[in-house]
Amino acid sequence: MKVTVSRKAHFNAAHRLHRKDWSFEKNDAVFGKCNNANFHGHNYELTVSVTGEIDPETGYVMDIKELADLILEEVEKPFDHKNLNLDVPEFADLNPTAENIVVVIWNKIRSKINPDFDLEIVLYETPRNFVTYSGK
Repeated sequence: MKVTVSRKAHFNAAHRLHRKDWSFEKNDAVFGKCNNANFHGHNYELTVSVTGEIDPETGYVMDIKELADLILEEVEKPFDHKNLNLDVPEFADLNPTAENIVVVIWNKIRSKINPDFDLEIVLYETPRNFVTYSGK
């Protein structure tokens, strides 16, 4: 029997949607106000969901404290109150769109959990705008 356990978290970060290989005009046309040269910020909300078989010894799919610690180390500490473009190495050459951010987070967490588990990340950039990634 498979069960999904989820943990919510949040981080605040600034970013700029911008491609170095595009002109100012093209960046402005595609990204609009999100291409502000002085950056802009979001209060990101995150839900990390792990699906797997219940361990008959513990009754857990995954210890939620272990999941919370993993999110803290892999997402909150490296992203919170940071400029994603300037302070987070994964975005040195990757445009920090919500879509790219969720994939980066998924990859960071995926490598640290049981390979038999399914992983899904939901990232809210605003209360109305969110992306979901499950590795597919």
